Amino acid sequence: MSINDPIGDLITRLRNAQLRRHATTTAPASKLRGWLLDVLADEGYIRGYARVEKDGEKPQFEIELKYFDGAPVISNIKRVSKPGRRVYSSVSDLPSVRNGLGISILSTPKGVMSDQAAREANVGGEVLCQVY
Repeated sequence: MSINDPIGDLITRLRNAQLRRHATTTAPASKLRGWLLDVLADEGYIRGYARVEKDGEKPQFEIELKYFDGAPVISNIKRVSKPGRRVYSSVSDLPSVRNGLGISILSTPKGVMSDQAAREANVGGEVLCQVY
């Protein structure tokens, strides 16, 4: 199956799994998805993930979701830059998500990082998604 928007697919898988209160979910493995999951794990939105390779199948990420008092830690996750409309932001124009209670994940020349890390590195880039 061909996926036109791999990041949108990952976000939807995370959102749907948390709505159903699943402990884990899977997604096809790729470098970009791995970098996005690294940022989510570093910021504490997921417990972690592992790359799983089975014979005769394509590699997948098994993602451990995180809950606090029975509620998902990720209350909302939305795609900002889409294939039909790319959204770029300079370091001075980076949006604050929920007055600092959420994060934006950016793809920068220095790698995929959160908005706070991008401010510290003084780089802008493509705003991939917002999480809070």
